[in-house]
Amino acid sequence: MEKIFKPASGWLMLFVMLAMIAVGIILVSQKMFVPGIILLIVALAIIAPGFLAIEPNSTRVLTLFGTYIGSAKESGFFFANPFFTKKKVSLRAVTLDLPVIKVNDKQGNPIMIGAVLAYRVEDTFKATFAVEHYSEFVKIQSEAAVRKLAGHYSYDNLEDEEATVTLRASSDEVNNQLALEISERLEISGIQIIEARINHLAYSTEIAGAMLQRQQATAIVAARSKIVDGAVGMVEMALEQLSKKGIIELDDDKKAAMVSNLMVVLCGDRNAQPVLNTGTLHQ
Repeated sequence: MEKIFKPASGWLMLFVMLAMIAVGIILVSQKMFVPGIILLIVALAIIAPGFLAIEPNSTRVLTLFGTYIGSAKESGFFFANPFFTKKKVSLRAVTLDLPVIKVNDKQGNPIMIGAVLAYRVEDTFKATFAVEHYSEFVKIQSEAAVRKLAGHYSYDNLEDEEATVTLRASSDEVNNQLALEISERLEISGIQIIEARINHLAYSTEIAGAMLQRQQATAIVAARSKIVDGAVGMVEMALEQLSKKGIIELDDDKKAAMVSNLMVVLCGDRNAQPVLNTGTLHQ
């Protein structure tokens, strides 16, 4: 478990070290070599390694002969036991752009998926001693989480019509699940997930063309269905208005012909080309 260590201010010891160096130089200059050299050795070899300069959002993990002493997180200039081993651990947020990988979705379709991850060290003890090279651990476990996530959801609901959450349409739900999955895997390393989201999603190259045609066909059918619904409403309204205003009396045959012509005009994918009839309706 992480322990917070508060080292003493380093300014007093800095003054002491400089004074010892000055006295040591004076003694050596006066040919008092033994005490002068001893002071210089104590100042430079023993006192100097004890200084700590900790910048904001950084920490030093301190150990003494293999024993964890604590983590110094306060920024500033400090002095600690010179025999402490001091390992620097950054607390800054890190952005990791995971490479695009090829996986299978819930339906078994090969897809290409990539993600971006923002994280920071929360527990310096776990990040230092629980795993080996926590940055590499984060990368590998995040890729494994992306693979698992892709296998739980369909790319879209073209094949799985009952799917309420898909990779393509449900970005918020999928990203939240991805962040949760990665957080569980990285709990042992003391890493906090700030954000995790999918930044690349596409069908694999071998099926991309077929899937694109399928999506286009589905879109065309949906558009045609909408057009037909609108056309039926317009024809119904036209017949109702003609009958209500008494503009013309239409029997069943004439109504059928009119409906047929209007549906062709309204639903056709080309501009209508009117034919001028100079005779009667039946000519």
